This record gives sequence, C-alpha cells and structure tokens, in this order.
Amino acid sequence: MKRKQTEKKHHWGESHPYLSRFWRRFKVAWRHIELTRWLILIVLTVFMGVSTFYTIKAKTADVGSLKASFKTVTEVMDRDGKKAGSLYSQKGTFVELPQISKSVQNAVIATEDRTFYSNLGFSIKGIARAGLSYVLHHGTITGGGSTITQQLAKNKLLSQKQTFGRKIAELFMAVEINRVYSKKDVLTMYLNNAYFGNGVWGVQDASKRYFGRDASQLTTAQGATLAAMLRSPSFYDPIKHADNATSRRNLVLDLETQTDYLTDSEATAAKQEKLTITNTYSSATNYRYPYYFDAVINEAINDYDISESDILNKGYKIYTSLDQNYQTQMQNTYNETWLFPQNAADGTMPQSGSVSLDPKTGGVLAVVGRRGEHTFRSYDYATMIKRQPGSTIKPLAVYAPALENGYHYDSELTDKDMTFGKNKYHPTNVDGTYLGQVPMYEALAQSRNVPAVWLLDQIGISKGVASVEKFGLDVPEADQNLALALGGLQTGVSPIQMAQAYTAFANNGKMTTAHFITKIVDATGAVIVDKTKTESKTVLSQKNAETMTSMMLGVFNEGTGKNAKPVGYNVAGKTGSTEVPDSYPGSGTKDQWVIGYTPDIVTATWLGYDKTDEQHYLTSSYIAGIFKQEMTNILPYTPHTSFTTEDAASIASENGQAGSDNGDGWLDDFGNSVGDTLNNAKDKVNEWYNDVKGLFGQ
Repeated sequence: MKRKQTEKKHHWGESHPYLSRFWRRFKVAWRHIELTRWLILIVLTVFMGVSTFYTIKAKTADVGSLKASFKTVTEVMDRDGKKAGSLYSQKGTFVELPQISKSVQNAVIATEDRTFYSNLGFSIKGIARAGLSYVLHHGTITGGGSTITQQLAKNKLLSQKQTFGRKIAELFMAVEINRVYSKKDVLTMYLNNAYFGNGVWGVQDASKRYFGRDASQLTTAQGATLAAMLRSPSFYDPIKHADNATSRRNLVLDLETQTDYLTDSEATAAKQEKLTITNTYSSATNYRYPYYFDAVINEAINDYDISESDILNKGYKIYTSLDQNYQTQMQNTYNETWLFPQNAADGTMPQSGSVSLDPKTGGVLAVVGRRGEHTFRSYDYATMIKRQPGSTIKPLAVYAPALENGYHYDSELTDKDMTFGKNKYHPTNVDGTYLGQVPMYEALAQSRNVPAVWLLDQIGISKGVASVEKFGLDVPEADQNLALALGGLQTGVSPIQMAQAYTAFANNGKMTTAHFITKIVDATGAVIVDKTKTESKTVLSQKNAETMTSMMLGVFNEGTGKNAKPVGYNVAGKTGSTEVPDSYPGSGTKDQWVIGYTPDIVTATWLGYDKTDEQHYLTSSYIAGIFKQEMTNILPYTPHTSFTTEDAASIASENGQAGSDNGDGWLDDFGNSVGDTLNNAKDKVNEWYNDVKGLFGQ
C-alpha cells in the first residue's frame, strides 16, 4: 500500500513539475520565516482591533440612560411655551417588574432566553448559530440566537439591518448593558419595549389590548399567549389568527415545563383555557397635530442632523411656532369633506395641502399636509410637492419688479390679442376678452394673462427671473422665458415656499425664512438648537410692498378671489390655477391655488390630484371654498392687525379716475388725451419690435 502511495505522489510530481517545485519552496519559506506565528499574530491583531472598536462603541452608546429613556417622552411646545403634545415612539405604558405577572416573565424566558439569569448578556450557542448562518447565507445574518439582552440592545441602540457587523455590535452592547443593569432591569426594559402587534408596544398595553387587564393580573395561559406573539406579532395575532396563537401558546407552555417553570398538570390546565379577547386599551392621543409633528421631525432630521430614533426617544423638549388654535381650525376645515371634490371614478382622492406662517418671524403657525387617514411621516402636500404655481407667481415675477422699474399701481398695460418674440408666444385671457388698455391694479385683481406677459416683456425677462429668485424660488434656465409670467415652472413650488415668498408683502418688504422649530432642549436642560432669532431678507422696499398689498386687496374684493374672501375680514393675496391639455375629454385644471395674507398671517393652500391624467383632474373650482372656510375659522384668533393701505381700486376712485391725478377741467382731459396717444404709439412700437425680433430669431 505504501509503495502505491509513493508511486502516486511520484506520478503527481512528474505530471505537475512546476506546482511540485513551488510547493517545496513554499514549505521551506513557511518554516524559514515562521509564517504560522505571523498568521496567528495577524489574527490576534485583527481580533484586538475589532474588539477595541466595538468596545469603544458600546462604552459611548449612552447605555446608562437607557432605562430612563423608557420613561421620558419627547414633548412639542407651542409658540407660547405650552405643551402641545408628544411625538410617536416605540413606548407603551411603562411598568416596573413587580407589576408584571410571573406568568409572562417565565414564559418569555423559557421561549426567548433560557440562560437569561446566568449568562453574561450573550449566548455562545447563539453566536455559533449566527456564524454558521453567516456562512450558509453568503454573508447575511438571518436572525435568531440572540439573548433577551441582545434583543434589547438591537431594538434600542442599533439598526434593524441584519449584518455581521451589527451582530458584533449587538454582542458588545449586550455585554455593556449586562454590566450596567441588573437582570431584573434588563427584563423590565425588554418587556416594556417588546412589540405585540396592532400598534401596541409593551406588556402593560398588550395586556389591556388583548385581555382587558393589567399585566400584573395575567393568567398562565395569557402570559404564554403574549410570549408566543414575540416571534411574529402578525402571524400569532390572537385576534386575526386565533388558531395560530393557540398553537404557539401551547408550545410555549410545553417549554415552560421543560424549564421547570410549570408542572405538567399546570401546563395541561392552561392549555384548556379558552382564548378570549377583551379590549380595554385606548391609545394615547398626544400626537394631536399629526402633520405639524411630522414636519417637526422632518426638520430636526434634515436641518439639525438629529436621528428619528433620538427625536422620538431621548426626551427632548422641542419648541415650535405652532399656534394650537390656528392648527385646530385648519384641521377642522380639512375634516369637512363637503368642501372638497368627490373622489375619482377609481376611488382616487383629490389631495390638498395648506400652511400658515407668521410673516414677522417665518414661523409655521399651522399646517395640514394631506387629506385622508394620517400615517406617520407620510408624504406632505404642504411642504413636499413641486407643482406649477399658475398666476400666484405674477406678483413675484411681474408686478413687484415692475414697481421697482418705474411702473405705478395705475400704470396702463396693454391687453390685446397678440404674440411675443421669435416663438410667437401667444398667451390668452381666461375669459377670452381683451380690454385694449387696463390699469395695473385691475390686471392683477382680475388675473388677466396678456397684460402680465406684456409687462414682463417690457421690463425684461431677466428682471423677472431675478425678482423670483430674490423671493427664494429657483428659475432654471429652461424656464427663463415669458411663460414665467403665468407660472410656467417645470420644477414647480410647494405651498410653504409660496407662503414664505408672500411674507415679504405682509412684512414691509422683508421676507422671513419659514421654519417649524425655534429651539430644542435635551433631557438635561441643555439647548442643542437655537433658532429663536428671526432670519429675514429685504426683497422689495416698504413702499412697494404696501403698493403690492393695495393691488392684491383687490383680488379678494372685486377680483378672482371674491369667493375666497373670509367673512368680515380684509385679506390680500392671489389666486392661481394651471389648465389641463386640450386633449383631455373636458376642460379643467391640474392645480388650484389661493395665497392670502393679513399683517398677522400668510396662508397658502393647494388642491389637485397627486398625479394628473385624463381620469384625474379638477373639473370645477373648489379652492375658494376651502380657503374661505379655513381663514374664516382662523382669523378670529389673530391679533386683527389692520393693513396700512386701501384697496388700489378705492385709491384710484378717490383720485377721481383710474390712472390719473386729481385736477381740473381741460388740463386733465388734455393730459389723458396725450397719455392715451403715447400709450397707443408705444403699443405700435412694441408690436413692431416683437416682429423684428422674430425675423432675426432673437
């Protein structure tokens, strides 16, 4: 036999001479430089490095405040420093271990971690299973094998992503938790943090939800039922899947006999107990203003780099600009379904978003992000959408810069059926009529399109673009054309962006930065965010801001916003809409807007479908009724500060004639005649100039 093996090796060496020589040299080199020792050293060094890294991570994880975090809740404070509510978090009603029945304690230990009271926070067998799973599943941990302490570390201190690195971190965190806390504390935290399905966290609330009693009163069978749910709260839901829950409960009872928590007779008796559901649980209503609170969380994450987990669980006090009266009234308006269009034939709901700002500070006073049932941090149509603003852009892109370039509230604008530039851009008025000449304030109030485009052409597109950008809105190069006058923005805007822009008109020319949070204080009392100082930017003069307000008062008094005017209040602002393509089966709009303000509040409201197509568009105007209702409800709670100017139409009337000064007799008539002649000549020159531009392709 030995001779055959020798002959076989000799044959291999002859057939692979290069490999044979390499192998002999490799063995000599290995022995010469003692590679085994180096390999051991490298492995130990890597092990020490990894251990050091995760030890430091565990030591800096604020484990010492872990139990306290179960009892603290992040509070949201309103503009007056009063508590407005609490944020969502994975917290049920906290109870100490003596208030939790032994039946559920024993069932959980028997099921989840039999060596709980003797282990160091981790299980060698569990680690071995995790390692094997890592190899078998090509570098992915599939779960299982974690002790109660490791599960607590994962749920409260780490992400839920299943990776080998997270598993190592979980191990070191568990060791640190085990060092800092007693076993009773660990079990208490785990049972108060466990998820039991149907939106219920913690054993106390689960006991109320499923059995109508406190956790201290659970029977053996009930304790086993709750323990059974930990593996899969949905699959073992005793409400929806009673058979699954009963089967798993009985298995848990068997496990309790194996761990000597129950005798066979006690387990048999518990199995005979009928599974009866009694619900006496009522969820906390502290998330009172869901869209405002969602926006607060988003701002803390996006602007201040605070994680969602920290926001929800670290017991912050977040001070905001919220006015609870305004917010309640805005929410009440959105609860009035009769104000909104009916759902489309396929059940799709027309959406809407509305936001109110304090023009003096930019603080968000109230917000509703969407219609329908709220889901946590869902898409918000008040702060997230990007839709074409329609005619609400005219004050920013046309009329404000026109005032800066020498025009007056009563300057005569051309209103004729005409084309502009090389592309023969041909805007039309919505009503299909043309007045020839129209004073600026009337063109704005009635939202006439041609005069707005004509005026932008007169002052120059570049000045209109610069004005819009001063108001905080980006205008891409592709949108830098005359269509800007009518809201032709490819990217679009959100209600909060438009509300911020309009703060300049309500605040004497100073635009303030929109924000929800004014200050964040941590659980120790330290201020970690301070935004109490108002951020503002002057975008037009006080005189021009006042003139703009005088013209926009006319929108609600005699213009396109008459039906949106709140009862008993003067409001300035602008309406807007965007039309659907002619190819649609009927006329209608994609977007409807109203932006209105007083010296105390700016409100922007949008209505439309999430996605517009031939089956999903607005066939009638609803936005006026929505805006009127919310402002009629909100304005009684405001300070009732009066405007310092009148409606431009009233000013013109007091001056005797639109577009003229007070005067006498033939001198006024002569002046008006000369003015008309000059305006007509100017129109002829402008038409000629546009034709020439078209010929030269400019």
